[in-house]
Amino acid sequence: MAANSNGAMSGAVSRNSGLKIQTQKKQNGICHDDSAPPVKAQTIDELHSLQRKKSAPTTPINGAQGSFTALSEEERQKQQLQSISASLASLTRETGPKVVKGDPANRIEGQKVAHVSHHHVEAPTIGVSDSSLKFTHVLYNLSPAELYEQAIKYEKGSFITSTGALATLSGAKTGRSPRDKRVVKDETTEKDLWWGKGSPNIEMDEHTFMVNRERAVDYLNSLEKVFVNDQFLNWDPQNKIKVRIVSARAYHSLFMHNMCIRPTPEELENFGTPDFTIYNAGQFPCNRYTHHMTSSTSIDLNLARREMVILGTQYAGEMKKGLFSVMHYLMPKRQILSLHSGCNMGKDGDVALFFGLSGIVSLDNVTMRSQERYVPLLLISLMPAIICFENAMCPYSSVFDLFIHEFNKCVLGTGKTTLSTDHNRFLIGDDEHCWSDDGVSNIEGGCYAKCIDLSKEKEPDIWNAIKFGTVLENVVFDEHTREVDYSEKSVTENTRAAYPIEFIPNVKLPCVAPHPKNVILLACDAFGVLPPVSKLSLAQTMYHFISGYTALVAGTEDGIKEPQATFSACFGAAFIMMHPTKYAAMLAEKMQKHGATGWLVNTGWSGGRYGCGSRIKLAYTRKIIDAIHSGSLLKAKYKKTVVFGLEIPTGIEGVPSEILEPQNTWKDKKAYKDTLLKLAELFKNNFETFTNYKIGEDNKLTEEILAAGPNF
Repeated sequence: MAANSNGAMSGAVSRNSGLKIQTQKKQNGICHDDSAPPVKAQTIDELHSLQRKKSAPTTPINGAQGSFTALSEEERQKQQLQSISASLASLTRETGPKVVKGDPANRIEGQKVAHVSHHHVEAPTIGVSDSSLKFTHVLYNLSPAELYEQAIKYEKGSFITSTGALATLSGAKTGRSPRDKRVVKDETTEKDLWWGKGSPNIEMDEHTFMVNRERAVDYLNSLEKVFVNDQFLNWDPQNKIKVRIVSARAYHSLFMHNMCIRPTPEELENFGTPDFTIYNAGQFPCNRYTHHMTSSTSIDLNLARREMVILGTQYAGEMKKGLFSVMHYLMPKRQILSLHSGCNMGKDGDVALFFGLSGIVSLDNVTMRSQERYVPLLLISLMPAIICFENAMCPYSSVFDLFIHEFNKCVLGTGKTTLSTDHNRFLIGDDEHCWSDDGVSNIEGGCYAKCIDLSKEKEPDIWNAIKFGTVLENVVFDEHTREVDYSEKSVTENTRAAYPIEFIPNVKLPCVAPHPKNVILLACDAFGVLPPVSKLSLAQTMYHFISGYTALVAGTEDGIKEPQATFSACFGAAFIMMHPTKYAAMLAEKMQKHGATGWLVNTGWSGGRYGCGSRIKLAYTRKIIDAIHSGSLLKAKYKKTVVFGLEIPTGIEGVPSEILEPQNTWKDKKAYKDTLLKLAELFKNNFETFTNYKIGEDNKLTEEILAAGPNF
């Protein structure tokens, strides 16, 4: 209590009386209310409507006279709805559904809805269906906050984690289904695409595609609401691809919001007709009696129609990699090289590309749960692995037992993400790029990072990116605190985080860069015979680019078994559409034109194979990469190795000189030579798939590439 001027305590009360509250009174005797004025609403619904401010784009567009005229909001929305209705049109009924914007849950009962129906052409009426009498509500380019609300309210298994990310489940499929992917084979694609032995492209006919398309579209039209994303691929402004994704889940919409390039309001106003459309029917299965179907899952590409249909899987990675396959077709048609690589740029503008394979694959209770990039790698490598184990007098009685016991855990890891993420350099992108006449551009607008065993210490950038707006797939979290346990594999080992690329602090925006100075091919050689670094000739770069080598290593309770070589053409065999030599020839042409140097960097073993030697220290590999970036490695002295004919430096600052030549680190020189010849033989056998493919009119380039391989 404060004392007044008379020394008495202001507001003092006696022991026997309560505290008297002094109030000011107006002249009319009513107590003064100093709170805010009442809200301008008569009902709770009106109050809620005041909470949300409308945010429609108002950017002017080009008028007929070339001047800028404002397009009315009503007309703009009508055009968008007509475009969406056209996308969802049934090709047998020749009409699109009645579409209306907004969440059906927010519609007031009895309210008249303004809608748009789209008709392609006048066609005879087959009959009135239930779907033609209903509205399809379109949730168009929703914000992350709106998609959070949709997911948490309507999609079981959706939760907000302690860091603000949206945790969700992808259903029964926790990885891609490469054996269920189909490509329409027509007169054009028969000539353009890679078919046959070694190819990831499995053919289907046009009619079967249309059956699956109709099935997906009918399912989406039967829903009360669908999510529609209009976005872009490729940061190169001259070669952007407009994509539309129609899906049934908020999870899928938020995933693609993060992974594709997000349009500005101005770009969205002028979006128009998409260049490519995805119809993602999610859990709704294909008809297994349909021709070419091998399961209830089907991922179908029709390059002529520029459409993709997804049935029977909710795994969001199918959309990302499906579009990457499309870019592997569309970009080379424009003489632009599409690349499965990481990319960073130094402060002086020097750019490096990183090619490599990484991930974890395991077998658990006869179910292959794999990181999405390595399902195709395993499929390619399983047969050679079986042969190798059988030749090594495999102790198990069957291939079934072999997989359960021997492939408990297969580890791959070349360090592509780790080495391309450098705090001293700007990140252009971590996975998908294009190389045009203007330089390098990222295809995506986000990152799709592995989360298994994620820690803040090992991957601080990824750790810090997992916040509001990020999608966390198939992770396990504490039911009370919502803290994620990244070591937990109860759902799958293929736990993932999808987040916008701007969540990475050292990203360069826009994600474009000058022509690369260095092309770095990363290999985790578990045989321990490749040098830590080799300077490659142009032909050698093409040879090792086409080979796409890394190694699987199998660990079991019974002991360590021999490593298994695996090859993925162009370091992304599952996604390429044309023959690998097409991409290799384009790479060589661009490297030669812009003076880029090729390097083969082994991040695997030294002093012996896996189980005998030791893995090359990351600190040494970083020193090697730093020397490549600085240009000092170009000035080093070199000598050539036997068999592979690789140029290896005699010294690198910060790296022990004895490890630069692999045979120096092996105690058993005979074992080294035998292992070296064995790996060379595996390279040779793998390359037989490509030897009969002619590059150029005189086939000279093919001969140069073959000569750049191992020489016995």
